[in-house]
Amino acid sequence: MAGFSSLVLAAGKGKRMKSSLPKVLHPILGEPMIYYVLSSLREAGSSSIGVVVGHGAEQVSSYVRGLFEGVELMVQGEQRGTADAVRTASSWLSGREEVVVLPGDAPLVRSSTLSRAVERFRASGADMLLLSAELEDPSGYGRVVRGEGELVRAVVEEKDASPEQRAIREVNSGIYVFKVEPLLSLLPRVGCSNAQGEYYLTDLVSLFAEGGLRVLALQVDGEEVLGVNDRWQLALASRAMQRRINRFWCERGVSIEDPDSAFVGPRAVLEEDVRLSPFVYVLGRSAVGEGSFVGPNTLLRDAVLGRRVFVHGFCVVEGSTVCDGARLGPFAYVRDGALLEEEAFAGRFVEIKGSSIGKRTKVPHLSYIGDATVGCDTNIGAGTITCNFDGQRKHPTRIGDNCFIGSDTMLVAPVEVGDGAYTAAGSVITEDVPPGALGVGRARQRNIADWARRRALARGERKGD
Repeated sequence: MAGFSSLVLAAGKGKRMKSSLPKVLHPILGEPMIYYVLSSLREAGSSSIGVVVGHGAEQVSSYVRGLFEGVELMVQGEQRGTADAVRTASSWLSGREEVVVLPGDAPLVRSSTLSRAVERFRASGADMLLLSAELEDPSGYGRVVRGEGELVRAVVEEKDASPEQRAIREVNSGIYVFKVEPLLSLLPRVGCSNAQGEYYLTDLVSLFAEGGLRVLALQVDGEEVLGVNDRWQLALASRAMQRRINRFWCERGVSIEDPDSAFVGPRAVLEEDVRLSPFVYVLGRSAVGEGSFVGPNTLLRDAVLGRRVFVHGFCVVEGSTVCDGARLGPFAYVRDGALLEEEAFAGRFVEIKGSSIGKRTKVPHLSYIGDATVGCDTNIGAGTITCNFDGQRKHPTRIGDNCFIGSDTMLVAPVEVGDGAYTAAGSVITEDVPPGALGVGRARQRNIADWARRRALARGERKGD
């Protein structure tokens, strides 16, 4: 497939979404809807992509620039319909031979479908091709009105359709391939005498047909034409994408115990023999290595898990790396660039933030390790805390190899515990502990004899007064 140009219409507010967030930025499996559209175009071979933004232009532009290099952005100052949005891109279109035009809220269209549409358009010699589908319930969609043979005569929006036209089950997807020259020539003739008072791109179908130009419709799977105009349709699109992605990974050797309750984002990568439990989220640029197990109610976001990693339930791993053979949880939180090296263990109610945990080191329970570097084969006792924040700045803690940190140790950063060193349980460590030493930082215990009896007597005397 030779490269083709494409124009994404992403200017609409989406009133029915009832949201301050621009419509195309509403997420499906952790990614905005427009991500799916732009990704499909890139995969289909589009060599030049333009995006028309309008409502929330700054937010949408910022997102697109951050993730899709080389996409050109154009601003539709006043949102007056899809034809007006294309008119905004007239300068960008000028000089091009053909263009795919599609909405930014069509996340389910496949790259293979876009490739097929361009191939069909080129092979047929059509001047315009639209994607259509037959739906059991076509409510809310523009109807495709056929002419002689395979030609299309018009597309009529539901609000403007007659009863006979509303009975048509073939609907318009809002995805088109145009020859650019007649597109730019006929755009000025699109009017706004309709129920919405907007300039509809669909009016070009009848204008092309009336001018003797060839308009064809390519029927595709009905799921691909499902648009998103409200929160319910967003939920339906999310479910459809969830099924699609989960099936993709199951066909590649991943076990998903309950596909209806596992949520894998489009940028995630899973290797063979990965097992996902119910209510697992694998989002962003996450990757899970061969033979790893992810327990129920776990969130992985921009997380990298190596091979044979075992994650108990109720864990969160964000922006961090867990290496081969490591174990997590239950109820572990690993975040902000943390690294667990091979066969390390972060156990129950443990939080690891921005820290490196060495090979075979154990942080079994009830600890917070922040901004720390911990060596290999070290044991961190229950209740250990690295006191890394002084109210203004974060400070590092360094713990060496083969250390034993006693339960309930407070390590007041910046501080270093040398290789093979120990800390006594309940210690507040404010100075470095040399290698092989025992650090003790707690008040001396004092026992007060007969204290309980004297306290009881004193309380009885008060009662008798």
